[in-house]
Amino acid sequence: MSKLHLVFGGKVKDPQGLEFTDLDHIDLVGLYDSYAAAEEAWRGAAQRSVDDAEMKYVVVHLHRLLEPGTDGIARPKDSSNA
Repeated sequence: MSKLHLVFGGKVKDPQGLEFTDLDHIDLVGLYDSYAAAEEAWRGAAQRSVDDAEMKYVVVHLHRLLEPGTDGIARPKDSSNA
C-alpha cells in the first residue's frame, strides 16, 4: 500500500483544535508519498502563515484512515503553528 500523506490548512476556531471554520478557503498544499516530504511541505506552509494565529496546517496520514483505531492526523513534534 502506498503511504500517501495530505497537507492542508485553514482558519481554525481554536488554535489548539482541529475545527476548521471556513471550508471554502482550505489551502490544499499537496499529496506526498513520504512523511518526510509532507512534513517539509507542512513546515513551509506553517512558516508562511506564522503571523496568523487562526491559520493551522496539518499532515494527514491518508493510509492510516483505512486502519481502524487511528485518526490519521500527524502531530509534528514542533507544533508551534500546527
